[in-house]
Amino acid sequence: MTSGLNLRQLEAFRATMHAGTVVAAAGLLNVTQPAVSRLIAELERRIGFALFERRGRRLVPTAEAQQLYREIERLQLGVERVAQVAADIKLRRAGALRLAVLPALAQWFAPRVATRFLSTRPDVTLFIDSLPSRQIADLVAIHQYDLGVVERPAPRPALEIEPFEGIETVAVLPARHRLAAREVIATRDLDGERLVLLSHHSRLRYRLEELFARRRVVPNVVLETPQSTIACALVAAGAGITLVSRVAAASYAWRNVAVRPLKDRVTSDFALIYPVVGGRSRLVEVLAAELRAEIRSLLA
Repeated sequence: MTSGLNLRQLEAFRATMHAGTVVAAAGLLNVTQPAVSRLIAELERRIGFALFERRGRRLVPTAEAQQLYREIERLQLGVERVAQVAADIKLRRAGALRLAVLPALAQWFAPRVATRFLSTRPDVTLFIDSLPSRQIADLVAIHQYDLGVVERPAPRPALEIEPFEGIETVAVLPARHRLAAREVIATRDLDGERLVLLSHHSRLRYRLEELFARRRVVPNVVLETPQSTIACALVAAGAGITLVSRVAAASYAWRNVAVRPLKDRVTSDFALIYPVVGGRSRLVEVLAAELRAEIRSLLA
């Protein structure tokens, strides 16, 4: 039976997932630890399954808890969206937009576009978030965001997809690495080198593996991450060499790394996405034009 669920139980569960412990969750909610424990116990009784396993002093979320948490987070985004719309209506703002971009674009690409867009629109507000491509696609499809910039997704009925021209992949190396002296990096140069690659959630990873196979290079992958910005940060720390889009590498070009083109052309494919239902406002069209212009400047 779930009819007895209440907001306070869900808040206690969400806070515990965020904070990692009941004690920390109690601090977030400004209540006592027993109160949080009681709310979670009541929630478990109502839904009929355990949310946490106790391992020593640690609480470990169950797989069911993770699934429930994802749904609660999605609902929370909806609540925040309603609150934002209400505030816009109250303050009679000229307009408010919500943009979601890949982490690779959040460091400098999105800030440059946002600053230019808002410079002539003082009465417009812009909310920017950084999320994985699949999550952005899901949330744009249900109008949680007005538009998104993602790694090109598979076609789906709820989305309108506008692909960009492919952006070249580059090698990012520690500044003192021996290969940093070369103007161009060949695939064979990477044979035996310590590599930091994007995980298999990225299409770029599959393209790189096809390239390695063609050149008969066995990659020595010592680290994997779903985010190209993390990959670049690992290179800056001296962990190895990474291969990412030129967009992602741009925000790390001065951080103790060298950025070199690849002899073999491999591209990362990005796209603008919009919800199909409801049409686009004039503000969305203008922001989309700014995003396209910034991408074109990278390809020039």
